[in-house]
Parts: sequence; structure tokens; C-alpha cells
Amino acid sequence: MADIVQEAAVPLLVAKRGVTPTRRMLQIACARTDFRIGFIGFGLLVMLAIFLPLVSSIDPIKIAYSSKLLPPFPAEGWKWPYLLGTDQLGRDVLLRCLVGLRYSLMIGITTVILMFVVGCSLGLYAGFRGGWVDAVIMRLTDAQLSIPMIILAITILGVSRPTVPAIILVLGLSGWPLYARVARSVALGERNRGYVLGERVLGASDLRIMLLFVAPVVLPPIAFVAVLDIARMMIFEAILGFLGLGVQPPTPTFGNVIADARKYLLNAWWIATMPGLFMLVSLTCLNLMGSALERARNAVLRGEA
Repeated sequence: MADIVQEAAVPLLVAKRGVTPTRRMLQIACARTDFRIGFIGFGLLVMLAIFLPLVSSIDPIKIAYSSKLLPPFPAEGWKWPYLLGTDQLGRDVLLRCLVGLRYSLMIGITTVILMFVVGCSLGLYAGFRGGWVDAVIMRLTDAQLSIPMIILAITILGVSRPTVPAIILVLGLSGWPLYARVARSVALGERNRGYVLGERVLGASDLRIMLLFVAPVVLPPIAFVAVLDIARMMIFEAILGFLGLGVQPPTPTFGNVIADARKYLLNAWWIATMPGLFMLVSLTCLNLMGSALERARNAVLRGEA
């Protein structure tokens, strides 16, 4: 996010042949091999996470002691349809990983949307209004940034029941100040530009100018970088689950599945390894897409494309 602050005040160049800067960024990113690999891999994982648990006859939370600790394919002793084996209670590891991925993505994407909306709204408003409004919002931002995310999450979730809305709210409260600072720097650079002054002369309010003229131009490039924050929120969700402060069992998530499998690392390594591999692949795909979008944004802002 640091490089966004330095470039936030740089005006977006008019794209060639009438193509908007946002569309140009998407075109450049989609032409990159790393973006395509990440998009295809991430899309396949999402499709599996959504549809396979729905069509499967196996219940990912139902206990079946007769099938416990089955190894994954192609190890000796594996059974169809448990391709990735079963855990200590006979539950299918593959389905539990996919359900965990579903919850991880839902929490990660919703949290980033919350951070983006709250942070950019407050930042743009503070930058345009200035004065005591700007001072109050920025001091709140500084106070929030002084509290580490994991400490805040442990403090709040440790004294309340960790539900999905509570986890999203806690993570969102921890991450919005970064977006507020970036949006404020953009507003400071734009509020004295010619088109803004012209709209003010015509009687347009600051809110109208921000929503109709500034936000559609400056926020999409910031939103592209927010893709990388989805991966970060997924990691934090897994950390909370590992500590017992995430989504509670029997609902499987990456964190609580790995935490439960610690005692079986020697004789049933797949219980903890498979969720870790699913998380590794999904985060790698997200980072490939996010880095490609960030490079495309930088190229357009610098006039290189």
C-alpha cells in the first residue's frame, strides 16, 4: 500500500482510443501470463468449493469411526471416494478443505469490501472537507493503526462468541485506516483541480463531486490492489481459527482443521497437510492476480501503457 500513497496524487492519463484507464488496466493485466494462471487456478478452486460439497453424498461434519484415518490416494489402504483420506473421526478431508476454503474466501472478500468502503469513504470525505473534520478522522486513523490487528481480534473475540459476522467486523475495523489514508491523499490532490473548482462554481456539493467525479476515477486503481488484501485476510482468518477464535467446530475451516490435526502429524500427516496445500494454492493464485493488477496500474499511471 505504500507505493499507492506516493502515486495517489498522480493524475490518470487519458487512455488511447477512448478506453478508460480502468479498462486499460484490466486489459494489460489480463494479457499477462501470471494473471491468467492465477485466475484459472482460483476459478477452479472456487467452483470446487461451491459445487462439490453440494453434489457429494458425504457429509463433511458427520462422524464415521469405521472410516477413520484412511490415507489419501495413491497410498495403500485408501478407499473410494476419500481421495485425500479421512481424519481421526472418519470425516472426508477433501470436503472439509473445500468447506474451509468457502468460509475463508467469504470472510476474506467480505472483510476487504468492508475495509475498502469504510476507509475510502472516510478518507475522501476528510480530504475534501479539511479542517477539524480531517483532523478528527485522521487522529482516529492513527489511533486505530497503533493497535495490531491480531491483538485487537484476540481481545474482542476472546470475550465474545466468535461468529462469522463478528470476525468480519473485527478484521474490517483493523484494516480500514490504510484505505482511509490513501483515499485522503487522493482527495487532497484532487480537490483543487480545475474540474472540481468548476463544479463548485456551478453549485455542486462536495458529496456530489466525490461520488460522481472523483470516486469513479481514483478508486478503481486502489480496488485492484485490494485483491492482495483478500489473501492477507484469509491468513488472519486461519490464524484466528488455529487459536480457537475463528469459526467454531464442527464447521471446518483451515485454522481449526490444522489445529485439531496437530496430534496426528506423525501417523496421519495428510489431515494437516491437505488444508495447508489448499490454502497455499489459493493464496498463490490470489497473489498472482493481485501482483499483475498492481503492475498494470503502475504502468497506466506512469504513462507506460
